[in-house]
Amino acid sequence: MNFCLRVLAGVACLFCSVARAQLWTTAYFPGWEQGQMAVADIDFGVISHVVHFSLVPNPDGTLDAEANHITPDNTAELVTRAHAAGRKVLLCVGGAGSQAGFQGAASAAHRSAFVTNLIHALSVGQYDGLDLDWEPLPVSDFPLYTNLVHDLRAAQAPGQLLTAAVSAYPAWGDPPRSESALFASLQGQFDQINLMTYDLSGAYAGWVSWHNSPLYDGGYRFASTTNLVPSIDGAVRGFTAAGVAPAKIGIGVAFYGYIWTGSVSAPRQTWSAAPIVKQISYADILATYYRPSSYRWDTNAQAAYLSLPASGAGARFISYDDERACQAKVRYARDQRLGGVMIWQLAHGHLPGQPAGQRDPLLRAIQKEMAAPAGGRKDTAVNP
Repeated sequence: MNFCLRVLAGVACLFCSVARAQLWTTAYFPGWEQGQMAVADIDFGVISHVVHFSLVPNPDGTLDAEANHITPDNTAELVTRAHAAGRKVLLCVGGAGSQAGFQGAASAAHRSAFVTNLIHALSVGQYDGLDLDWEPLPVSDFPLYTNLVHDLRAAQAPGQLLTAAVSAYPAWGDPPRSESALFASLQGQFDQINLMTYDLSGAYAGWVSWHNSPLYDGGYRFASTTNLVPSIDGAVRGFTAAGVAPAKIGIGVAFYGYIWTGSVSAPRQTWSAAPIVKQISYADILATYYRPSSYRWDTNAQAAYLSLPASGAGARFISYDDERACQAKVRYARDQRLGGVMIWQLAHGHLPGQPAGQRDPLLRAIQKEMAAPAGGRKDTAVNP
């Protein structure tokens, strides 16, 4: 290789390295998990941002820190260790079912006090920013949400981050592009817009058994509506089509799955009696249900599952993200020039009984794929 080619190759390698460094790995760590997974066990070498989950908004603009164990001691331990590793820590406000609290807190009567309380919590805890998780967020709440976002950004100290956890698809009954249009208009206020691209299925009327967090829909449509089944790619395309910059978007990686029990044992199956669907951590899937003979990979959806056929109500379909699925998501984020990936949540993927170096297999898979050259490894079959 001559000198010019060597220089060009070096520049190309440097560019790839920088591009990979810009792909964030934002991971949620609930306060209540700090008794089960020690902060000392978090591998800060893999994640770029950790989100401490979560303050609960009260309708009067005050904050409930006790509900999710956001205690001073828990905060100090997490922030101290993360900062020692050179990582950012965000404080989350909200979560599933937080809509009513946000509606009151973000109202004209209480928004100023609410913003003041949030900024105070960031300062006292020495957090690096705030993660906003208003769930659900229907069209009727958009004006309140918009005003809150602008007021929060204006009140933050220079350098503090503002991120959002966002549903992959609009709230039930809202127009198809309503949510993506909202975030297209607000994207300048956010450092990250992380799509909650999981919980994409359920035993609903007119549905079929489907994956929790598939990359692709595989071209499959509901017979009842002819609409495409949900997927990460479908959600991302919806947001980018609305004008959200890909570099602002993170996609969800689920360190948990769902067990469908009763009459289904694979994706895209119908039922006469609705199956029971329950959430389960990746750690519990491995400990209780995983068998090599039951493992399946849905190539079209790029999703892992366990198939446990049985007669009647004993059949099981278990949809989850394994190492292979995690790596596929990292590749997708890189290939689509997205901002990064977002993990819910660290403790679900932690295996405390395993030897050191084997306790976080999903994080290891993400780390390995983050280090792979762009356009390199395509579909490595990495299974437990």
